[in-house]
Amino acid sequence: MLELKGVSRHFGGVKAVDGLDLKVGKGLIFGLIGPNGSGKSTTVNLVSGLFDLTSGSIHFENGDLSGIPTHKRLQLGIARTFQNIRLFGQLTVWQNLWVAQNSPEDRARHGFFSRWLGGQSGVREEISQLLEFSGLAHKRDELAANLAFGEQRRLELARALATRPRLLLLDEPAAGMNNEEIGQLRERILSLRGRGITILLVEHVMELVMGVTDRIAVLNFGQKIAEGTPGEIQAHPAVRKAYLGGDTA
Repeated sequence: MLELKGVSRHFGGVKAVDGLDLKVGKGLIFGLIGPNGSGKSTTVNLVSGLFDLTSGSIHFENGDLSGIPTHKRLQLGIARTFQNIRLFGQLTVWQNLWVAQNSPEDRARHGFFSRWLGGQSGVREEISQLLEFSGLAHKRDELAANLAFGEQRRLELARALATRPRLLLLDEPAAGMNNEEIGQLRERILSLRGRGITILLVEHVMELVMGVTDRIAVLNFGQKIAEGTPGEIQAHPAVRKAYLGGDTA
């Protein structure tokens, strides 16, 4: 579904991502891990279109994403969450989800007034399901800015899902969560795979990564140093060295 071929992104003399090759199969949960500064979030930003490529190419469902802006990639079915939460703080929980489902592209395709008059019952039902899925039904009329941190994390995930993605990019979704919240996130991620959504997961919480992923790639200094199943990655000497430093023999 997603393929990166020789992808690089340089910031001046810094090679944040350097010749990365990656394939994410349809319907899989693919983990992307590595030490801080290894290029994980930069990779997500390249796939979502926030950063331009220095070299290489990115293909989604056999189509080249070169030159396609972020909002068009969203329209193609690529959605994401952010390491630093980016909600509409002065809108309610429900309004955050409604805005995500009523993008300019969506209104242009279906006609805003016909959608409002004829299709809103379906939209409202879909939003209600997302609220239940994220455990936020009781907070639907609360301003997003007033939510607890873990609730904001759940709302950002729900907002990404409101765009009906086929590929979901999760950039450290467990950051700042407690153990109970991480356990709930794990169940939600597995549920999304069950619905056929392909997921690229960037995360530092190894218990979560090892518990949900089908396959993992490890980055260090912008380059891929290992790829395999969770078990293979845990036993890989280059991975142990990147995380622990020195000789791990």
